Amino acid sequence: QVQLVESGGGSVQAGGSLRLSCAASSFTISRACMGWFRQVPGKEREGVAGIRRGLTYYTDSVEGRFTISRDYAENTLYLQMNSLKPEDTAMYYCAATETCGAGAWYLSANYKYWGQGTQVTVSS
Repeated sequence: QVQLVESGGGSVQAGGSLRLSCAASSFTISRACMGWFRQVPGKEREGVAGIRRGLTYYTDSVEGRFTISRDYAENTLYLQMNSLKPEDTAMYYCAATETCGAGAWYLSANYKYWGQGTQVTVSS
């Protein structure tokens, strides 16, 4: 059974940094399409960053501040978040799918597996 387990969330002040991890089991991340999403209550889940076919993608609001990467040996996906802002506050989810297809990286419907989420809270 595929499992994605996120960790690394927490509470930080604006300008601070956090590193989210997503450890995968029963699933090899090396050729998968993966992404990080976030959601706040009452809003739709938003694609934050994606990685597929050796390329990385970011939503405009995090470009230059967040970095998505993966460690094949650890079978883990990461999201390094720097210069955090209060508007980054959300539940962050890791997502993955074996077959990338032609779907946009930022659409949640294009991912088959999801983690349980980790909360990030940024105070001003």
